[in-house]
Amino acid sequence: MSAWIVNEVLRVAALYATAWLLGRWVLARGARVNYTRKILHFVLFFVPLALADWIPYPASIATVVGSGLVFVACIATFALPLRSRSDFLSTAYASIDRPEDRPHTLVWITTQALATYAVLVAVVVWLDRYDQRPLVYITVLVAAIGDGLAEPVGVRFGRHRYRVRALFSDRTYTRSLEGSACVAASGVLAVHVLRGHFTVPEYALAMLLIPVAMTLAEALSPHTWDGPFLYATGGASTVAVLELAPLVSG
Repeated sequence: MSAWIVNEVLRVAALYATAWLLGRWVLARGARVNYTRKILHFVLFFVPLALADWIPYPASIATVVGSGLVFVACIATFALPLRSRSDFLSTAYASIDRPEDRPHTLVWITTQALATYAVLVAVVVWLDRYDQRPLVYITVLVAAIGDGLAEPVGVRFGRHRYRVRALFSDRTYTRSLEGSACVAASGVLAVHVLRGHFTVPEYALAMLLIPVAMTLAEALSPHTWDGPFLYATGGASTVAVLELAPLVSG
């Protein structure tokens, strides 16, 4: 437990420090929040992995839930009554506050985080029934790399756009096929990286099913709320592979 606490303290410190530096970039240089949010996205995914390798601790459902609660508590510090009294918090908040998301920025981030962690716990429990918990990293990698690259790639290179809606709003937002291609490519990469946990029929079926399913989940999910849909679809498609592969292979 002490190692997990050290991990969380360092993770929170890295998150705030990165958010503040990126917020300065937004406020002083006019950097696009579409980019700074995704840099934070990568920090949120990959710093904990690096810390867990440096200061390992036994992962469990309790540590996943605890990490989720800590993250939501951090997001809560950006509420207007707090950030209006702190230059540090208001600067850090600038790194995540996309103009097109106002006034729902914090609501969307907080609800997505809570839903994503809840789905992640369910997926881990589900895969434990097959003694295949490591396969959750397929979904984690797609959410980290594919979803992380989809927006900046779409903003910079997106030429073929489509519209999606958001929660609590009638406004529509755009995504791009170029961004969706990042999700598909990351799905193929993630399945290949975890290939050692599959039999040959499972690997072939996973390559056919998981990248397509997760690409559609990201494409069709509400604006800023793709996390829960990605995790749910990734978990469900992974379990489908484990169930269907023996039937397909005879």
